[in-house]
Amino acid sequence: MAAIQWFTVMSTDLGITGGALYQLMSWLSPSYPVGAYTYSHGLEHAVESGWVTDAATTRAWVEQIVAAGDGHVDAVTLAHAYRGAGSVQQVAQIVEFANAFIPTAELELESTMQGAAFLDITEKAWATKALIELRSVIVGPIPYPVAVGIAAAGHKVPLEATLHAYLHAFAANMVSAAVRLIPLGQTDGQLITAALGDVIPAVVKRAVDADLDTLSTNTLMADIGSMKHETQYTRLFRS
Repeated sequence: MAAIQWFTVMSTDLGITGGALYQLMSWLSPSYPVGAYTYSHGLEHAVESGWVTDAATTRAWVEQIVAAGDGHVDAVTLAHAYRGAGSVQQVAQIVEFANAFIPTAELELESTMQGAAFLDITEKAWATKALIELRSVIVGPIPYPVAVGIAAAGHKVPLEATLHAYLHAFAANMVSAAVRLIPLGQTDGQLITAALGDVIPAVVKRAVDADLDTLSTNTLMADIGSMKHETQYTRLFRS
């Protein structure tokens, strides 16, 4: 009973209904066919180079990317896409900005391929006018967080809940890659994911009000790892 009461309070605090929660759980589940499991976000090179070697260094790596790297950037661009849904000009500008902010070729592949896959399946299974309009005005690649933000806005899924779910999926995918690459045990992987519960709410809070003009990152090692991954001799992941 206690678990049910906690779940109810959490849902109410985020302003989310059962139907919207179901949509988020579906869209950002590892089983949603966007190919997330094929990407490591530069972690594969970090492991190869000895930068990430165990549970402690994995936690530090993932936390930094979520809080001050591409996790933060994705959250901000998702929020702006969400609020811009319905305005062709705003959405076009956000797509252009989000694409320009991606630091490496492999991370661009990771974001735009997942964005394309997300749009393809969501248009079929969870159709909404906002996605149809997005496709009609944007002919180039659409980054993953923008696609998720537009879908959430179109279905009136609350923004903060969407950001929480997106960042959880983003971080959990890197943790899953670390479990396979280092390797870590499943328990270590879950301990890292649990610890991120203290990080993600702060990132969400900042992202909701963040201005695109002041957006920045300080995760240069992750960007360098992604660049070097392009020529890594053996690879399990696409990024």
